[in-house]
Amino acid sequence: MRCTAFISHCRAGAMRYILALLLIFSATESRAQALERLFYYVDREDSYQSLLTNIDQITVLAPQVYIVDSLGIVFGQLDSRVLQLAKAHRVKVMPLVVNESFNQPALRKLLSDTVARARATRALVELCRENGYWGIQFDIENVNIQDRDLLTAWYRETANALHRAGFILSIAVVHQTSDDAGPTAYHRFLYDSWRAGYDLGALARAGDFISLMTYSEHTRRTTPGPNASIEWMRANVDYFLKYVPPEKLSLGIPTYGEHWFVREDRTIPERARSWSETIGWKWGSGLADRNGAVIHWDSVAAVPYAYYPIGGVYEWLFLENARSFREKLNLAKSRKLRGFSVWVLGPEDPAIWDLLRTEPKP
Repeated sequence: MRCTAFISHCRAGAMRYILALLLIFSATESRAQALERLFYYVDREDSYQSLLTNIDQITVLAPQVYIVDSLGIVFGQLDSRVLQLAKAHRVKVMPLVVNESFNQPALRKLLSDTVARARATRALVELCRENGYWGIQFDIENVNIQDRDLLTAWYRETANALHRAGFILSIAVVHQTSDDAGPTAYHRFLYDSWRAGYDLGALARAGDFISLMTYSEHTRRTTPGPNASIEWMRANVDYFLKYVPPEKLSLGIPTYGEHWFVREDRTIPERARSWSETIGWKWGSGLADRNGAVIHWDSVAAVPYAYYPIGGVYEWLFLENARSFREKLNLAKSRKLRGFSVWVLGPEDPAIWDLLRTEPKP
């Protein structure tokens, strides 16, 4: 009897141990799927109203507020209401620093001047101290391939300075799916001035994370198409993961779409040209409705779209809504990424917030 009781006791203990391990594993998996939620903010009324309404669903707020010029002078000011709101809700604030007008010659001057770089770095550290920021995100764009190493050097210097002071540094990087320039002059233009200027491996090692700008797949310079099709986003993520650990990669998610139409060419009044404009969900779905168009779902690109004739010429809408947002969240989860970076508060489908309320929050 004692032997039988002992065996039963051991079995019960083993079962409790296994159950405890399963619970720990389940909790770990749940935390792994709790994506960091970074939302970009711009100084605009729709962005502010969205922030007021939905701040509790945001974990990192990234206002586009500071600009750096060719001399390394950093200027800009964050709306004090935004900072107070974020602090009251314990939301981390990571402002962007943008190179002025994305001007390439001015950026080259800055990157080539070690004194100017040091001036900018000191200013960013001081801004974090004065305002209690979590850190800074570089939004440095139109980087020529020849300036790649200079950008990396400045980023590393700034990361070291911010880390010593107790802050973090991240960078937003333009999309890229391969090491090749691509088949057309448009792809070559993107490659030499918008893609190849980033040393992804070095940036990942120096800083805390990278926000991958997986949007603007199609723009006014291209034919009509999705702002961020899911297969294109997947190709971007898989390329970046060759250089960046998943825990240091944040998936860019757009909340805006594109509207393609014909407009007058103001330089030659008798001519017209195809054009596109960014458009939010509310206005985009309203355009479809008023023109009697049905919003379709593209099951391959995983985005909603519509088209309708105006005087016999078709206009196209490629939009983003809660359904496409969910597809992008699932991509971030499937690749076990750090989180997502949403551009931008304001034009989103309000239903994305209902979706986020059902998701685990870090």
